[in-house]
Amino acid sequence: MPSWIGAIILPLSGLLLSLPAGADVKARSCGEVRQAYGAKGFSLADIPYQEIAGEHLRICPQEYTCCTTEMEDKLSQQSKLEFENLVEETSHFVRTTFVSRHKKFDEFFRELLENAEKSLNDMFVRTYGMLYMQNSEVFQDLFTELKRYYTGGNVNLEDMLNDFWARLLERMFQLINPQYHFSEDYLECVSKYTDQLKPFGDVPRKLKIQVTRAFIAARTFVQGLTVGREVANRVSKVSPTPGCIRALMKMLYCPYCRGLPTVRPCNNYCLNVMKGCLANQADLDTEWNLFIDAMLLVAERLEGPFNIESVMDPIDVKISEAIMNMQENSMQVSAKVFQGCGQPKPAPALRSARSAPENFNTRFRPYNPEERPTTAAGTSLDRLVTDIKEKLKLSKKVWSALPYTICKDESVTAGTSNEEQCWNGHSKARYLPEIMNDGLTNQINNPEVDVDITRPDTFIRQQIMALRVMTNKLKNAYNGNDVNFQDTSDESSGSGSGSGCMDDVCPTEFEFVTTEAPAVDPDRREVDSSAAQRGHSLLWWSLTCTALALQRLCR
Repeated sequence: MPSWIGAIILPLSGLLLSLPAGADVKARSCGEVRQAYGAKGFSLADIPYQEIAGEHLRICPQEYTCCTTEMEDKLSQQSKLEFENLVEETSHFVRTTFVSRHKKFDEFFRELLENAEKSLNDMFVRTYGMLYMQNSEVFQDLFTELKRYYTGGNVNLEDMLNDFWARLLERMFQLINPQYHFSEDYLECVSKYTDQLKPFGDVPRKLKIQVTRAFIAARTFVQGLTVGREVANRVSKVSPTPGCIRALMKMLYCPYCRGLPTVRPCNNYCLNVMKGCLANQADLDTEWNLFIDAMLLVAERLEGPFNIESVMDPIDVKISEAIMNMQENSMQVSAKVFQGCGQPKPAPALRSARSAPENFNTRFRPYNPEERPTTAAGTSLDRLVTDIKEKLKLSKKVWSALPYTICKDESVTAGTSNEEQCWNGHSKARYLPEIMNDGLTNQINNPEVDVDITRPDTFIRQQIMALRVMTNKLKNAYNGNDVNFQDTSDESSGSGSGSGCMDDVCPTEFEFVTTEAPAVDPDRREVDSSAAQRGHSLLWWSLTCTALALQRLCR
């Protein structure tokens, strides 16, 4: 071979060896990258026209590249922002579900109470006239306390209802005995005979059962919607770790640095990155699913025996029925009270000549069907709860499904049908590593994200505890029980309604503070009236639960 040919070949071979593998003349240009980079809103002053040596890169492959240090930094921040937006957008459905359904249920419940109060007031003004108006604060206070309980106030429903009937008895006792003067002490004695005399018939007992369990269920359900809304809002605002940000940059924008701005990540590659970045969120899934199941159980109660609408809509008729019972038995009631509390003092002569006002003995006339107020908030409880149940079912497993939902987005990955022509983190080729399982502990061998499995996210653990507390409250509301409790762990605390033993296991992580409602069997319309007299201390609870658990009856 002539020497001049060798002189030409040797420099050419050296030039070829200096090019990256698979490079061609077109790949050396950064024209496509410049166009894509500018479309992101970045200044083209940062980007070269031709590929440069990549020793300065800290995340992307250190080969010939179109990225400067400034570009890598900006694209790294861009990948972080896009990831945060993706998580927010993907969890949009579950967040809006809880926001909108909480608003609708709350609106319905408040309007239902307003309608019930207005209906009672209208009926009683029409029936009893001035006598009702002079004593209307007794009924107003009843609705005020019911509203306060619903909004989370420290109201004991049983005591409050007992107080209502005792106050009503005092007022009516004076009205049916206008010839006597009753001191405060005497009226207090009258109140003590309420349970023994049953002046209002069986209405107070039945109404107490219905109102108590319906309000417990409704309040706990709306609290559940609140907790679901808050947890979803908080969890959807992620703060990616440094390891996650590096992995996101490598997946989303290192193709830019390699001169491949149109090549999207492989689907399985995306899944591993997302599973590593959202490992803690996936750990929320178990408690979230239990919470959703408990919400669905209470929803069933609201549709059935704990239907707040069927309790509040006719409450005026029921209270009037109780008043009529008192009127019909007024002589017997008065005689027994006089026997137990003593003969009262006669009233002044002017009053003693009067008898019970004529219109007080008027029989109650209920509304005609067409006069009955329309359903609250333009819907009914059944329709409202059915809609909420459908949306709740769709929100199950939402947190573990986040990586799959994000990576299914065609604007993010190349999809499952293009596994050979996608970005695998190093080049345009098939992604070979296996897909990691869900959750933090399964990321120990994640090939894409550096995850510290020994340090669970404290913020996510707080949301898990909030869901756990709420789930226990929902389970207790399902059984018609009302308990104020406080979680004794260091992570979180909560208070509200709930009691009982679920799944044959007595709760050990909660300190029961007070238990005020009677033990109600939700499948029966009767209640053991002696239950309210049981001791409700923590010791009693523990001993009873332990004994019942041994019989597998602690439910």
